[in-house]
Amino acid sequence: MNWTETLFRPLADLLAGIVFFPIPIGGDEAPIVVLWLVAGALYFTVRFRFVNLWGMRRALSLVFGRGGHGGGGQGEVTHFQALSTAVSGTVGIGNIGGVAVAISVGGPGAALWLFVAGFLGMSTKFVECSLGVIYRDHNGDGSVSGGPMYYLRKGLAERGHAELGRALGTFYAFGIVVGCLGIGNMFQSNQAYVQIVGVTGGEASFFADKGWLVGLALAGFVGAVIIGGIKSIARVTERLVPFMAALYLAGAVVVIAINAEAIPWAFGVIFEQAFHADAVGGGLLGALIVGFQRAVFSNEAGIGSATIAHAAVKTPEPMTEGFVSLLEPFIDTVIICSATALVIITTSYYEPEFASGMGGIEMTSHAFERNLSWSPPLLALAATLFALSTMVSWSYYGLKGWEYLFGLDPRNANLFKLIFCFFVVVGCTIQLDAVLDISDALVFLICVPNIFGLYWLAPVVKRELDAYLERHG
Repeated sequence: MNWTETLFRPLADLLAGIVFFPIPIGGDEAPIVVLWLVAGALYFTVRFRFVNLWGMRRALSLVFGRGGHGGGGQGEVTHFQALSTAVSGTVGIGNIGGVAVAISVGGPGAALWLFVAGFLGMSTKFVECSLGVIYRDHNGDGSVSGGPMYYLRKGLAERGHAELGRALGTFYAFGIVVGCLGIGNMFQSNQAYVQIVGVTGGEASFFADKGWLVGLALAGFVGAVIIGGIKSIARVTERLVPFMAALYLAGAVVVIAINAEAIPWAFGVIFEQAFHADAVGGGLLGALIVGFQRAVFSNEAGIGSATIAHAAVKTPEPMTEGFVSLLEPFIDTVIICSATALVIITTSYYEPEFASGMGGIEMTSHAFERNLSWSPPLLALAATLFALSTMVSWSYYGLKGWEYLFGLDPRNANLFKLIFCFFVVVGCTIQLDAVLDISDALVFLICVPNIFGLYWLAPVVKRELDAYLERHG
């Protein structure tokens, strides 16, 4: 056991025990935090009359500049740039490896529950991103700051609970800072390093014992992007996100097309095992635990992190960004994760046992390689791009939490950026399992005050939505 395990393991186990406390359900167990997130998603879907369906047309119009009222106003980035930044923070290693874990845990039926989780999460995202713009701060230098820490503090103060709002906002800011250094940084750089080593020869790779070199290269890229703030990040993500998503989806579509004869069987087994008495528990756990727990990469609905990016949008109408945010879980979970699931499940039609002996990204990689022998380098490139984009976006989330705690002084911001880049290198060089577990637990722990705030402030969103629809139909 290394020194980090000795020092941090007790705290990691304590936090994990609290956040992921198991609740018995029909002979199985689900972490309490998962039930908290699912309950919120169901509530907001019903409360806002399935906005995840009827709001999609408006969301697409706004993103493509046809909304007529989405431009202008105070802010720093366009609707498309805000969406790209948020998507870059959610599309990550979880889209490649997390889906495979869900299927290995819950069987093919897990794919359906993962899809459902993404669909319901769209409603949660709508509420939190609307609040992110409604309660954002406009700073003296023309920048904006928003996110759960702001709507918890200001929104609860409006409700007569100023002290509680301040406490929850401060706790959220602390959690997002710690979380960004772990789940949004070290884990991503570590997985990118693993992919680079794997595709360049494994143990015989030139990089096998040079994690520091890969870490410096990754940190150099991240640093060059984040030094310019949200505008620089948005300029990169609006180009990087469409490219990396198209690259990965193109490969997935080709594999699914090659396995065309397995598609009817795949859909049959997905639905059969999703509702089979022995599979529902596994399916729900496989999809929801991975989709709402480890696949914070795949959705983040209810965590609140993406609202920090959405809050930077230029718009005179806060509700417009609520609609735009619907596209985030749709792209990330409903499309990309579903494509990954079909790649794996159609491959298992030809190799029924392959999924049982593998896990995570190894399973997805094998499914691609079986159909496209030349795919490993492209998959490694996609995984590395996913990791880089996640680090870039999470650096902004962490920075806004840091500024909330320590003020808007540029020296504070530069210090945080240096710390963030240092941890990129650390993620490639040493094992920090306990530290990552603490980060993971904190990221999910902050969903508790966030969802609480969303429940409390849902009437504000409903009032703003009704007024918006009255003005714009």
